[in-house]
Amino acid sequence: MIKVGIDTFGCDHGRSGLGSCLFYLTSNLPSTDKDIQFELFGSETDRFTFTSNNGFSYQAVNIADNPKAEQSWHHRSGIKFFVMMNAYDLVIYPAVSKVFPFTFIKNGIALVNTVLSSSIEKMNFIHKKLLKHGLSKVKLIIAGTEYIKKDLTKLGIPEEKIRVIYNGIDHKIFFPKPIDDEEAVEVSPFSIKRPYFIYGSKLSDKNKKHLELIKAFEIFKKNTGLPHRLVLAGEDGDFSKEIHDAVFKSEFASDIFLTGFFPHESFATLYTGAEACIFPAVNEGIGLPVLEAMACGIPVLCSKSGALKEVGGHAPLYFNSDKPEEIASSMQRIIEDKELRIRMVDLGLVQAGKFNWNTTVQELIGVIKEIGV
Repeated sequence: MIKVGIDTFGCDHGRSGLGSCLFYLTSNLPSTDKDIQFELFGSETDRFTFTSNNGFSYQAVNIADNPKAEQSWHHRSGIKFFVMMNAYDLVIYPAVSKVFPFTFIKNGIALVNTVLSSSIEKMNFIHKKLLKHGLSKVKLIIAGTEYIKKDLTKLGIPEEKIRVIYNGIDHKIFFPKPIDDEEAVEVSPFSIKRPYFIYGSKLSDKNKKHLELIKAFEIFKKNTGLPHRLVLAGEDGDFSKEIHDAVFKSEFASDIFLTGFFPHESFATLYTGAEACIFPAVNEGIGLPVLEAMACGIPVLCSKSGALKEVGGHAPLYFNSDKPEEIASSMQRIIEDKELRIRMVDLGLVQAGKFNWNTTVQELIGVIKEIGV
């Protein structure tokens, strides 16, 4: 029997992309396997965040619920004694860019679902060096896309240490639903008037390209005079002030709706009611929102950079995120060209169907059994 610990620290209590990935991964792991026993550990706050759908045991770690304390626990001897005390044969680390044991790795498997080179830019020299050292010591690194794998090799990680396993999407939540001719989409506590474009992403940094999208929306409105609105669904982050200011100053501010934090499972309803999903973020390592929107039966307009073309295939309409005029043209085109819209929806449903958590989990379990103890 292989005992596997899963580190939930750094996953933002399920309220981020990393948190969502961990939630769906653990929700689809088998609760009974004759060869593997899974156990989660982390903050007491997350005792039920990642275990509600699987029944796994959970070990709470008695440290302060803040990034500084969590990093200190991982970087010093705290995690070393914890792993030894709980007799884990393998430990899965899903939030490498945030919390990761640099010097002590007990048969670690690092899950990398972000572009680490971008995260490393914000670190000091010693932090960068230690992170690379830690990654060189793990048993295996599982990259969420080929794009992430290439990024890791550029950081000096040997290619043979990296395995690509794509994340899935939850087709029980994200699937086409009839909405008839409803004038508004009801998603508690909001009532969002249709028609609208949707972009779901945390207001975290300039690479999310919210400002460029707002400019594109203004161009679209001026060129078409259509009643469409722009819904920006995501909690505030480090770049939120700039985005709020841009919305406030826009002459179309009344047609731009900032929802704040939005539960991941509620995005399916938002997507279903939208004219299209627009995803202008650049340097994305995974791009699951693109797949989730396509699975809901709406067309996707997105950046041609990062991993988006890798996961989106031929289904989306791609644009250069630094050119608001190009984004606006794509928005207008998807409204006016009905045949294009139908073709994109059909291609999107096929593409999204290629990604599911059952396949992800089976590949991960295969890797765990291959590594052994």
